[in-house]
Amino acid sequence: MEQELISLLCIVGASFACPLLSALIPNKLIPETVFLLVVGMVLGPNVLGVIEVGDAISLLSDLGLAFLFLLAGYEIEPAKMRGAQGRHGSITWFITFAIALIVVIAWPGFEQAPLVHLSVAICLTTTAYGTIVPILHERGLIGTRIGDGVVAYGVWGELWPVIAIALLLSSRSMWMTGLILIAFAGIAVLSAFIPASLKRVDSRWSRFIHENADTNAQMTVRAVVLLLVGLVCVSAVFSLDIVLGAFAAGFVLRVIMPEGDDATEHKLHGISYGFFVPLFFVVSGTKIDPSAVATDPVLLVIFVVALMLVRMVPIYAALSLCKESRGMAPRVRATIALYCTTALPLIVAVTSVATAAGAMTQDAASVLVAAGGITVLLMPFLASITLHTIDAEMGRAVREMRHEPKRVLPIMHQHLQLERAKRPHAQHVLSKREMSDADSPKTGANTPS
Repeated sequence: MEQELISLLCIVGASFACPLLSALIPNKLIPETVFLLVVGMVLGPNVLGVIEVGDAISLLSDLGLAFLFLLAGYEIEPAKMRGAQGRHGSITWFITFAIALIVVIAWPGFEQAPLVHLSVAICLTTTAYGTIVPILHERGLIGTRIGDGVVAYGVWGELWPVIAIALLLSSRSMWMTGLILIAFAGIAVLSAFIPASLKRVDSRWSRFIHENADTNAQMTVRAVVLLLVGLVCVSAVFSLDIVLGAFAAGFVLRVIMPEGDDATEHKLHGISYGFFVPLFFVVSGTKIDPSAVATDPVLLVIFVVALMLVRMVPIYAALSLCKESRGMAPRVRATIALYCTTALPLIVAVTSVATAAGAMTQDAASVLVAAGGITVLLMPFLASITLHTIDAEMGRAVREMRHEPKRVLPIMHQHLQLERAKRPHAQHVLSKREMSDADSPKTGANTPS
């Protein structure tokens, strides 16, 4: 118990310090999540050994993962998933999964076993939608055409891998898993139908919850936590990944509150991002073994490159073909594709299942989790550069660095200053052209800093 409390103290201390470290970086180019992962790795059992992840910390981490996916599911509007762009997003995932399987089977670095192939292929096709939603909020992209594009492709990059984990990595037969998924879907629908019906008829229970939303009872928050833990518990009883239960809880919450509830959302964000979510990322960082990554750095680089080829390129192609998005500027399509290539939480889930089944070594899992952590840093960073750097200046900068490799940093600094000087014009063009068909962001800011 004493060691668990010491570990928890280190985790909450890291959670407090990481936003301060992130704020020291100009323009928040390095997301807070990256610092949380690095601190977890350094304090974890593979380096300093200060944090020990026992049963209590593991449970809190699972709740952090659950809250992360609850909020991700709640952000999704079903209409956007059913639209033409959403259908393209779904089809694109299956294409990327087929490409990933071909790449992994042909990849000599992995053991030639079906479960290994499926595990790595799922990792290559994931989108960390729950992770990038806060980044999109910070950068004022929610509600814009860019944000809608990330939703259309990113949601399916999170939902289909969750279902694939249940169907393809389960020890049960596929037909049995299919029946269990249908039963789980029925419970989720029932969880949405009953509260929505009580709300429509203005029942005594719904009035009581509404009247006590801001008292010490905090009934709306308790109701949401009951919904979340209930569906996570059902998914665990059915031997499904808890991510599925948490994601379903987010969908159900959106059905119950289709217009949203600012007060409840504010409270849930406080609980989630104030404690549970940063704890999950720190614990995820403890699973990264730097020595394993150092012994096989080629695998790390190959996996990050494969993610970009398998996930980013097909999404960019789909955006270019879809009637709703092909009118976007190339840099905007590239920005959406880069955001959708961010991957981490599901990589942790997939590697955990694969290592538990004995199909993947812990060293290989460490490399894949580390690669997922790198995408959280790299993809939003590249997306920001792609969106806001004037194309001609970028090309000129690359040519200058090629001719004068010793002056890379001064050249980058010079062109960053040029980009900042031109940014007001770029923001004006972006808001008028690329975002003209979308509603204004809730934050009131059209572009990231």
